[in-house]
Amino acid sequence: MIQNTTCAGLETCLILGSDMISRLIERSSGWRDRTVGSCSQPAGRAIYWLRMRPFSVIALVAGVILLGCGGCRTSSEALLPGQPGATTPVRLSPGDVIKLTFPGASELNQAQKIRTDGKVSLPVVGEVTAAGKTLVDFQNELVTLYKPQLRNSDVLVTLESGVVTVVVSGYVGHPGKFSFDRPTTIFQAIMEAGGATEYGNLRNVRLIRVTNGEQQTQVVNLSPTLGGKKTRAFFVKDGDVIYVPQSLF
Repeated sequence: MIQNTTCAGLETCLILGSDMISRLIERSSGWRDRTVGSCSQPAGRAIYWLRMRPFSVIALVAGVILLGCGGCRTSSEALLPGQPGATTPVRLSPGDVIKLTFPGASELNQAQKIRTDGKVSLPVVGEVTAAGKTLVDFQNELVTLYKPQLRNSDVLVTLESGVVTVVVSGYVGHPGKFSFDRPTTIFQAIMEAGGATEYGNLRNVRLIRVTNGEQQTQVVNLSPTLGGKKTRAFFVKDGDVIYVPQSLF
């Protein structure tokens, strides 16, 4: 299982924090010895507080260090192989229905469903593989194929409908298998499943995907999305499993 996390610098922060706490304790001993007069003066009272409450000092310094370092957090920025991003074109898949428009030969206009073998059967040029290609790539390929056949070989390819089947499980309202029109985001899939329950944790949503025969897992934080913040869109692919874990608090 692959989990994308960003913990760089955490070890350094812990070392620096430990050193800082040790120095504070040592200096507080020296300050006590050098304090002149009673603790009635402001400086004296501050030093007295540091000596009498060392654990409060340690807790305060540790809190500042953790806030500054940011801790070890799950990253939803890194993508699984083949994961479309917000600016990544959607690739054609078997089951997609594509519409082909020929400006110079309207009689060839048609809609076709990509077969399970990833191909479509087109007039004049015969069978062509469409699955795995972006709309732009497939369109450019058709222009090249039709160039010797048509005076105007321009072709416009659009996606009429594309269906993916996804399993949504865990702490959601209605777990199960769902079919969605592409493109659909992970957030949309969870909402279609009834959303996260009161025990669901949207900060650590698991996206399990089979890539090159291996199951890979990515952790996605959808809490900012629910809060109305601008976030990266993560799109589902056919066969994905989305798991919403239980919240610890």
